[in-house]
Amino acid sequence: MRYRFLYFIVILLVACHGGGAQSVGVVQPVKCVTAKPLHTITRDFAALSTADDAVNLAFKLAGRVVDVPVAKGMSVKEGELLARLDSRDVELRLSAAHAAYEEAVSRLNRAERLYERDAISEQEVESLRNAAVQAQALYNNVVTELDDTRIIAPFSGVVEYVSVDVFQRVASGETILRLVKPESNTVGFTAPESLVASLALPTTRFSVVFDAYPNIYFSAVIKSFARTSSDALGFPVSLRLVDVDRSLYNISPGMTCIVAVSLAEAESSAVVLPLTAIYAPVGSYDSVWVVGDDDRVVRRRVKLSALVGSSDVIVLEGVTAGERVVSAGVYKLSEGERVRIVNDVK
Repeated sequence: MRYRFLYFIVILLVACHGGGAQSVGVVQPVKCVTAKPLHTITRDFAALSTADDAVNLAFKLAGRVVDVPVAKGMSVKEGELLARLDSRDVELRLSAAHAAYEEAVSRLNRAERLYERDAISEQEVESLRNAAVQAQALYNNVVTELDDTRIIAPFSGVVEYVSVDVFQRVASGETILRLVKPESNTVGFTAPESLVASLALPTTRFSVVFDAYPNIYFSAVIKSFARTSSDALGFPVSLRLVDVDRSLYNISPGMTCIVAVSLAEAESSAVVLPLTAIYAPVGSYDSVWVVGDDDRVVRRRVKLSALVGSSDVIVLEGVTAGERVVSAGVYKLSEGERVRIVNDVK
């Protein structure tokens, strides 16, 4: 009987102890943020610097390549020889055209002297003058052909690639090499359809961060953009960098970067929250935990929009600016639970 009484006392104490813990509860520590009103949207896009001046060079004549004194990556100066065709046939025709021109001029000079003595008619002189003009035109054409057997650098730059070898026969217009300027002030990226309408707005701002120069933001302005997309992958956009200090930053074609596009947002009710504040259990809706004045949490359903950078999201409905929202530990909470904020809410 005595043992039964002691057993009853132990059970009663355990039950009382459990009830006390349940009534007191555990205050969950959480981190919070204050929902910020949305003034601008910043979207990031992968981009690449492109050449300001670049040209594919080709011969206007078909022929056999006899000299390519440059190679990929070489720096060349304006006027420097880049490639040359076998010009022997053209040189022979040039010699013949020059002789024909000199003979036509000699005949014209002799006819003009005879005309001064009334030995021949004016019509004969005019005919010889026309013949001299035609001979000169033919000679000039062959001179141009001889020039076309050489490719000369139109500006100082870097050879991006060479696509032919010596002794190779090439067709007229076939690309021989590509020349680019080594410095770049142009950045290109592909914009989605939703962004195209905002690109030319005066309130839209652009900045560029290169992988080679992290944390350095370069200002940029719109250079051009396509209003149509032929491949359904997006709309090509070109930006021009503004006021780049070339003594500190060497930006050349082919450098990878991130373009940040900042758009003015007219929707005053939208707010920005960190992605970590979104509570979205499997099979349920997107929501957040809002902390009330009594430090208890209330689950709110929200409507999300686009990402802002890589860590924030735009919330269109469900939260108003100034409300406190749990930003860490959202999957440990339950409706009406009291929380303890462990950070300075900003």
